[in-house]
Amino acid sequence: MDALKLKILELLKEDARRSAELIATMLGTAEDEVARAISEMEADKVIVKYATVVNWSKVDDEKVTALIEVQITPERGRGFDAIAERIYLYPEVKSVYLMSGAYDLLVEVEGHSLKQVASFVSNKLSPIDRVLSTKTNFILKKYKQDGIIFEDQADDHRMLVSP
Repeated sequence: MDALKLKILELLKEDARRSAELIATMLGTAEDEVARAISEMEADKVIVKYATVVNWSKVDDEKVTALIEVQITPERGRGFDAIAERIYLYPEVKSVYLMSGAYDLLVEVEGHSLKQVASFVSNKLSPIDRVLSTKTNFILKKYKQDGIIFEDQADDHRMLVSP
């Protein structure tokens, strides 16, 4: 991937609302060149979606997010992919990652209550053939997501001291 596309991706990651005109100005290049690069990256599925990061605790305190560690037995010929696909097709599942370490998949699930998430784990996830075990971790508070700090930072009013 060329340097221009990488710079465009960084700027869009920072703020997806930036126009091709603004990005061109920031990079000192032609607007049509930026627009063409963005279109190519969308067509090639490099840019998959433009999304908004929401601090749900300010909007909907009832939303519950859990990270579930899943140990599985890989399927012959398809490895972890077939089981991961079966899991990510559930609407409650927001993300699925293949991991190294103590477990195989990390599954992010959202629900409206602890009971709803627990029901998903016990009724849908655990019974899947080849799932050996699950460990559910509920997110109690998000401090930072996708590089964005959610909490207002307190000013440090201490005096500087030098030797």
